[in-house]
Amino acid sequence: MDLITTREAANIWGITIRRVQALCDNGQIPSAFKLGDIWVMPKGTPKPLDGRTKAAKEIPRENK
Repeated sequence: MDLITTREAANIWGITIRRVQALCDNGQIPSAFKLGDIWVMPKGTPKPLDGRTKAAKEIPRENK
């Protein structure tokens, strides 16, 4: 399995490394896991939707 770090994911997704780390900490990237002190995830992991966008608001939520 090919793994990428938060730095690589940040470059691919066009966001900051800290934002990727926060997404991992909050469980918004379910496939991410800690390997020692760093977060890693499988290569090709999709970027989670930003909850502030129109696309994210159109997705029905189960707990409303």
